[in-house]
Amino acid sequence: MSNTELAHRVRLTPAPCLRRVKRLEQEGIITGYHAKVDPAAAGRSFEVTVAVEVTVNDQRSLEEFESAVAALEEVVEVRRVFGSPDYILRVLVADVGEYERFQTTKFLRLPGVSRTISHQTMKLVKQEW
Repeated sequence: MSNTELAHRVRLTPAPCLRRVKRLEQEGIITGYHAKVDPAAAGRSFEVTVAVEVTVNDQRSLEEFESAVAALEEVVEVRRVFGSPDYILRVLVADVGEYERFQTTKFLRLPGVSRTISHQTMKLVKQEW
């Protein structure tokens, strides 16, 4: 959104609005800007949330697993979480067949993967940030 539109929405004139945005950027509160991509238009409308348990628990092996999973093109988000499972992934692919190929030819071949549980997204109800 333009600075003029933002200023209008927050009821400021453009100059002080721009100063505030610049300050938020300098303080690291605003860390960047991005384009919002339509997964269907990009041919990746099949979204799967994957719970992953790993068999490794030493720091080096975890870092290797994290680097390997982050390098997979289909994986758009990786979170290490407390408790079980160890990781939550968001995977975007074209369809169920492509997900099956991803799972069997790429993901399950990563060292340390013990168990996965996959959940297909039925409907995205809310997404912010």
